[in-house]
Amino acid sequence: MSILDKLKNKAQQAKGRGKEEAGRQSGDPSLEAEGRQDRTAGGAKQAGEKVKDAAKETRRTFES
Repeated sequence: MSILDKLKNKAQQAKGRGKEEAGRQSGDPSLEAEGRQDRTAGGAKQAGEKVKDAAKETRRTFES
């Protein structure tokens, strides 16, 4: 819904990508898994925000 939430989700995804790559480069599977988890969580939150936006837009359409 809010732009701040969307930015936070994108930042979490980016942080996850960084951790995942750092884990790959250093050979640390736990860091890689943690990065994958962060990236997935950020993506899921982002999808939730898109659903909220779509519902809000649908509501606006029917109110007019």
